[in-house]
Amino acid sequence: MSRRDDLSPDDRRIWARVSGSVTPQRRIKAQLMPVGILDPDPPAAPRPTGKPKPKVTKAAAAAAPVFTSAPQPTRTRGLPEELEPRRKRRLSRERDPIEAKIDLHGYGRFQAQDALTAFLMGAQARGYRSVLVVTGQGRRGGTGVIRASVHEWLQAPALRTVVSGFAPAARHHGGDGALYVTIRRA
Repeated sequence: MSRRDDLSPDDRRIWARVSGSVTPQRRIKAQLMPVGILDPDPPAAPRPTGKPKPKVTKAAAAAAPVFTSAPQPTRTRGLPEELEPRRKRRLSRERDPIEAKIDLHGYGRFQAQDALTAFLMGAQARGYRSVLVVTGQGRRGGTGVIRASVHEWLQAPALRTVVSGFAPAARHHGGDGALYVTIRRA
């Protein structure tokens, strides 16, 4: 009996979600050296002479070139960004239409994530450009589980091809308990 047979359907769903959110490390291939290049007899180490090694001054060390690796980009390519202030203002004043809305009140954490993913993928397939996601503010003024997790969900690898940006909604659209989400073209 394999280990996968021991998992319940909920455990399989949770494992699929966890394994889908992980991005594998890039493997760096070792460079292959042709066989003829290897020297069977490495050169002998130089004999020490009676001369002392030159001292390196601070000025010389500062002037010496420092070799570093290429600078890494600060954000991963395709990661959703904060909406531009102008776009957010147009959405809040309804000059750019909010083409669809989803309310995640009453959902559990995993059901809300599944519903949000399906909603955003469907909105992209229909050609929508901006939607409203209502998460709610949580109980008794605290941060709710869905509200705390929705940023992570929108930046997950599964939705990087769908979501181009998001920002908190204006007060009349739900305030802190809602988000404007802009969608990439299919």
